[in-house]
Amino acid sequence: MALPNLRAQLRVESHEPIGKQIFRALREAIFSGALVPGTPLSETEVSEMFQVSRQPVREAFIKLVESGVLQVLPQRGTFVKKISPRRVREGRFIREAIEAAVARKAALEITAEQLADLAENLRDQKTAAKVNDTTSFLALDERFHFLIAQSIDCVAAWDTIQDIKAQMDRVRYLSLPEVSPLELLIKQHARILSALKAHDANGAEEAMRAHLREILVSLKPVAERNPDWFEPDEGERVHLAN
Repeated sequence: MALPNLRAQLRVESHEPIGKQIFRALREAIFSGALVPGTPLSETEVSEMFQVSRQPVREAFIKLVESGVLQVLPQRGTFVKKISPRRVREGRFIREAIEAAVARKAALEITAEQLADLAENLRDQKTAAKVNDTTSFLALDERFHFLIAQSIDCVAAWDTIQDIKAQMDRVRYLSLPEVSPLELLIKQHARILSALKAHDANGAEEAMRAHLREILVSLKPVAERNPDWFEPDEGERVHLAN
């Protein structure tokens, strides 16, 4: 299977290490489906594509394995991994615990200027939804959650969940817009923003929890629509919704 040319995603003028840029480009390609489960990846081929040495590619591969989106099979190679329903649920559980606490604290500390930034982001989400631009919508969705963490000067909370939510993000890409309508997600974001504006800590926490549980609804139908993308579901041994 030929790899798509991902070199255009690199920002050669950026001060960010090239390994991080390659990691992000490959992750985006996996999340968006440009690299489907089972696609083989080799350090040599990827390094030639990006016109870099193998070292930054190796670093990117290691991070992607740690994120659970690549797997190394001895004597066979490195492949894009299927989505694990169990890891989706585990990631959601951990993400909810962190972001619910962030939302609660933000409701007490957020400033008018920060609320304005969130409101502008929400307007942009609506614009993207009108033209069914799911790529832009997902980027704005990420930014919305990042801004809330930033409002309490705790970007580290957002950074912490990046690997944890990797499997969730893959499901999110597959769920839009049929399984998870953009209008529904916008309403959930609006509810979070309304609670933040009212400085309602309980309301903000509740709205965030409800929003992050949406994936528990969409996971099964997404897996049924895309069976080749998913590992067998071991079942939810522990109820993680509460």
